[in-house]
Amino acid sequence: MAEWTGRFALTGKRALVTGASKGIGFETCKVLADAGADIAAVGRDPDGLQAVKMAVEAKGRRCVVISAEMESADGPAQAAREALAALGTIDILVNSAGIARVDTLLDTKIEDWDATMAVNLRAPFVLARELVPAMIRQKAGKIINVSSQAGVVGLESHAAYCASKGGLNMLTKVMTVEWAKHNIQINTVCPTVILTPMGEKVWGQPEKGDPMRAKIPGGRFGKPVEVADAILFLASSASDMICGHDLLIDGGFTAI
Repeated sequence: MAEWTGRFALTGKRALVTGASKGIGFETCKVLADAGADIAAVGRDPDGLQAVKMAVEAKGRRCVVISAEMESADGPAQAAREALAALGTIDILVNSAGIARVDTLLDTKIEDWDATMAVNLRAPFVLARELVPAMIRQKAGKIINVSSQAGVVGLESHAAYCASKGGLNMLTKVMTVEWAKHNIQINTVCPTVILTPMGEKVWGQPEKGDPMRAKIPGGRFGKPVEVADAILFLASSASDMICGHDLLIDGGFTAI
């Protein structure tokens, strides 16, 4: 084996991935398993969880599926506890679960605001709080928070979403300040529109998607595997000196 491949390998590692039943989370489970990791796949859709279990096991890795609701106060903590009970420890946490409730500022409902903050911001905090003590004891860990370009720039009709992702970016920096000294690297990936089921729902119609696509110098939306590959890099030892960073996967959107 060439030396560089070892730096990107996850042999013997165990990863918890939320939002695993579809989209970026689903693809991330496959990519991390392909690199050698066992997976705790957390999601809500039973069919999607069984599909990801089959995909991971087809790569020769173990997959534990955990049904949990990230919007609830106790769902994330319970998912973390189930993953630890099943796998013994978690070396990599990927907070991929997310929701987007799109509306103008004046029309945004309180319940939509609260749900967005619960899933996109509170759940990553709770999961990390549950899993990091073991990472501290083993003096190693990786946390990758799936944020968005909407955490860096404002988008019309995305007030709750932008606020939650901006908060996630800052939470990542505080995690870095407190936990990097324990050899735990925490980073975000910040994709542009990715053609997941959620991306299709918000941006799938040409009248909505075409103007957004025109703002991307690369001229297209992203694919889930392009985000999953970046997550693999941040989960591997190849990125050990990268911490507290917001990695934009946006085709140049924020360069303008």
